[in-house]
Amino acid sequence: MKKIGYSVQQICRCLTLAASSFYYRLKPKAINAEMVRLKAAMQQIHNDMDATYGKRRMVSELQDMGFSVGLEKVRRWMKKLNLVAKRPKQHRYPSGGVASVIAPNKLNRQFNPEQLNTYWSGDITYIRTQQGWLYLAIIMDLCSRRVISWAFSDKPNSELTTRALRLAVQKRRACRNVVFHSDQGCQYTSAAYQSSLKEFGVESSMSRAGNCLDNAVTERFFRSLKSERVNYRRYETRSQAIADIINYIEPFYNQKRKHHKLGNISPVQYEMNLLKSA
Repeated sequence: MKKIGYSVQQICRCLTLAASSFYYRLKPKAINAEMVRLKAAMQQIHNDMDATYGKRRMVSELQDMGFSVGLEKVRRWMKKLNLVAKRPKQHRYPSGGVASVIAPNKLNRQFNPEQLNTYWSGDITYIRTQQGWLYLAIIMDLCSRRVISWAFSDKPNSELTTRALRLAVQKRRACRNVVFHSDQGCQYTSAAYQSSLKEFGVESSMSRAGNCLDNAVTERFFRSLKSERVNYRRYETRSQAIADIINYIEPFYNQKRKHHKLGNISPVQYEMNLLKSA
């Protein structure tokens, strides 16, 4: 019976390809099970963390799962798998009113206190919705980087910041001699807010005028909130924005998200470790 077509040797000769190379590629390749597990784990972490992890936090998460990986290997595979971490965008927001009471800068950039309820910091940010601006005030414990309270309003006034303060006091209870640090916005310098601080026995500290680095940790939280969540959402209503932001703060930022300054654990885990060692 006459053969149809050409032999492998003839085809390879026309393609200037060694026949041995053809047969080598024809052989089934062994599957690297460990690499398959690694890629699956990276994709799972990327999805679970809402695409917020860069290579450093990805390395930490993978090492916690038992993988022996380094920064360069993770960087290379994140690029191959197209796992891109979210990055912040630049925004401009309206300015506040005229300051009335300016406190000294008692924090003085002491961003890493060793004990809880030593230094708190707070600030306000602005969230765009289809109903108009939504204002968020938070208070963070600088020791654990945990956001301990938050409040929302359609007006950036001292009533908003006072509600956040009252909630922080209720949650922490023992807050005497706490130093609360903020910027010089009218929401914090108002007589009403300063009176609330005195009522709860909280000392006031403020950044120098126009120096956002004096409140860098809180500013960094807002940067993460915007770059990891808000900038990728379109909020039809303020209620929708509130629900999504609370979901970011409590289940994600406080309980799951690793922080480099805390030794790559979450704020809640850091507080639990402190309480155990006390």
